[in-house]
Amino acid sequence: MKRFAVVLVCLLLAVSAWAAGGKVVVYTAHEDTIINALVPMFEKDNPGIKLEYVKLASGDVIKRAKAEAARPQADVIWSIGGEQLEAENQILAPYTPKDWDKINPVYKVGTNWLPYTGIMNVFIVNTKMLTPDKYPKTWTDLTDARFKKLISSARADKSGSSYMQLCNVISIYGDKGWDIYTGILKNTVISASSGSVPKFVNDGQQAVGITLEDNAFRYVSGGGPVAIVYPTDGTVAAPDGIALLKGAPDLENAKIFIDWCLSKPVQEYLVDAMARRPVRMDCKNPNGLPPISSIKTVPYDFAWAASNSKAFVAKFVDIAMELGL
Repeated sequence: MKRFAVVLVCLLLAVSAWAAGGKVVVYTAHEDTIINALVPMFEKDNPGIKLEYVKLASGDVIKRAKAEAARPQADVIWSIGGEQLEAENQILAPYTPKDWDKINPVYKVGTNWLPYTGIMNVFIVNTKMLTPDKYPKTWTDLTDARFKKLISSARADKSGSSYMQLCNVISIYGDKGWDIYTGILKNTVISASSGSVPKFVNDGQQAVGITLEDNAFRYVSGGGPVAIVYPTDGTVAAPDGIALLKGAPDLENAKIFIDWCLSKPVQEYLVDAMARRPVRMDCKNPNGLPPISSIKTVPYDFAWAASNSKAFVAKFVDIAMELGL
């Protein structure tokens, strides 16, 4: 009898170890430095679960996941723009994470996807190339001829953050926003990726970059010759997202990963490492950044941005081609 009990305990332990093992596969647009830090952190916190990832541009993340929807090859989409997730929410599965009550209600805006970090559109300016009185203060300032070929931005058809910037202008100015955005593009040198925009400004290749707050702040806190400008005519403050894919092959491990990403230690790591604003109400905010209450923010309707994405991207491509970008 004792021998049977020992065998049973061993079997239960083996089953438990097997259940807690395996892998989780994610598609992500996260930066390499963050991926390289978080992957071993997750595997250390969750022994036996291997985190496998495929790094792609945010638009390509959605394209790949959509193409594989009938037979998913990944479990989670990790850190891409919310409007892209909203546009394809039918390939995502609803999930309520463990600490849902700790998430700030202002970020609970998605259909079948969850907020991951708080992001905001800003201008980054090179302080050696521009004096404060010459900084652009509004989106319309970026159309000024004095910024000809001095603005850096990524493509709105390739970058989720750049698409949000386009929507930011349209949200404020309506149909007139297209003329304003076209004027901005006339002064723009297109970069290969959104992550390279603040680097070009920091290195003096361009005077102004349109980028995310956290991308800009890393160069500011690193002592670069740059400053952050919050457009006084309004900036979108919204979450990027994380989502469970419908039909995820490793469903339980996917849930474990999502819960981990939204945990307080990971959210506060992202505050320190990326200067991202946390989506949890019990986390600190990045040091050195102004409170959101001091910034003019505009509501961002993800459903509107998602439902118009095909038309807006097509129009962007037409304008870009006309301008030779």
